[in-house]
Amino acid sequence: MQILNLKVEIPWASIEPGMSFFVPCLDTENAVKQLTWEAGRYRYRVICKQVIEGDRYGLRCWRVE
Repeated sequence: MQILNLKVEIPWASIEPGMSFFVPCLDTENAVKQLTWEAGRYRYRVICKQVIEGDRYGLRCWRVE
């Protein structure tokens, strides 16, 4: 998946319900739309929250289904 022309690899097949991952980004609104669309392709549901981790701004996303 592409976020602001940067390729982001998310190993969807290995993410189980309850697991989370961090995606560094500034345009979180657009990134949430892309992440939820991509998760929907696998029939997954994700919840994303804006966070700062290790001095990086981005999204922490949890697979809930």
